[in-house]
Amino acid sequence: MGFRRPLKDLAQASELPVPTDGLGGALVIVVLFAFLWFCYKAAASFAALPAAVRRHPILTLHLLYWGVLAILWNSSPAAGLWRSVLLGVGIIFPFLIWRCGYVLLAGQHGRIQGTTFLDHLLTLWPVYGGSNTPYGKGLAYLSRCEAKTPEELARSQLAGLKLLFLCLLWRLLQDLMEALLYGPGDWLTGRLGGRTVGVPRLRELVYEGGQAPLLMAWASIYCEMVWQVLEHAIAGHRIIGILRLFGFNVFRNTYKPLLAESIVEFWNRYYYYFKELLVNFFFMPTFAQLGGVLRKRPQLRLFLAVFAAAFVGNVYYHLLQYETRLVLGDVFGALYQLRCRMFYCLLLVLGIYLSMARAQRRGGQAAAGGPARRLLRIAGVWTFFSLIFIWNVRSGASFLARVDFFLGLFGLS
Repeated sequence: MGFRRPLKDLAQASELPVPTDGLGGALVIVVLFAFLWFCYKAAASFAALPAAVRRHPILTLHLLYWGVLAILWNSSPAAGLWRSVLLGVGIIFPFLIWRCGYVLLAGQHGRIQGTTFLDHLLTLWPVYGGSNTPYGKGLAYLSRCEAKTPEELARSQLAGLKLLFLCLLWRLLQDLMEALLYGPGDWLTGRLGGRTVGVPRLRELVYEGGQAPLLMAWASIYCEMVWQVLEHAIAGHRIIGILRLFGFNVFRNTYKPLLAESIVEFWNRYYYYFKELLVNFFFMPTFAQLGGVLRKRPQLRLFLAVFAAAFVGNVYYHLLQYETRLVLGDVFGALYQLRCRMFYCLLLVLGIYLSMARAQRRGGQAAAGGPARRLLRIAGVWTFFSLIFIWNVRSGASFLARVDFFLGLFGLS
């Protein structure tokens, strides 16, 4: 994993002056591992760090990355091998930056004593792969979930096998959706009778704006939400299943979000480790910092903390995924590419805040009502996330086309 991932990322960025030879690729990997070791040593000696770093370790980490970008922006492409290596580091490091953040948080909270650098490599550079989101968070969280007895290990491994089976089952369900619901169908459609409902994919339908057929538009947004839930479940079940086979009985990444009865409950269940990333690095620090200033205005304090996580953190996380634009200095171009997601994040902030405020008014008690009321609440959650995903679906459609499509759902286009 330590070699395959960087070499794959460098190959994908071959249009840039990144190292293309064996020596350059090896130097990129050595520099990355050296930084990971430095990050571990900083966390292990956290009390000896400068006061400013101890107060803001995550901010310091990200400023270091932006410092690397600033060096790249102000150096010539013909500067030599060192710049090519630094360019490779700048492209690959967003995969590692949040993992390093969990190591620094462990050092800040005194949970790194008794561990070695090799212990943290399981989470810093996971052999099971994954996205920029650290599934299973850091070693401190894995250690709390680690099996300590043969019986706990057996339970963890059985739970892991269950998730891997579900991974295959949800992939089959996606294939059935592709064959029976989405048009024009595929090879499986012919084997199942040759008939399909012909629902267009949302990424294609939003191009039509308000001219999209009303029934197909509504069917498409609900199908897209189910598809996205399955997509996250498949990816998360595979990684969490492997971790459970290792003996770490960690929480699922996706756990029955389609049965959620509130927006905040869906958000907790849909992409758990991304939600945890936003909570740990944005929500909690903001909520704590505003404790003294807004002690008498708890609702404003809650709203600003939710905004920091679901908007600022969400947008910033996805900004780092435009690493090729960032190393070239095209930050505003990357932000422009995120304009639709920014609106999605704003709607998400409002939904989560109102859902949390409603839960607080109930005093943490479950919402009252029988099965019919419960189904109505579930349908409301489905509708909210289906509608806001219009601005999050990966498509080349413009922002105004998506607005027109949304209005067309209600006959207002």
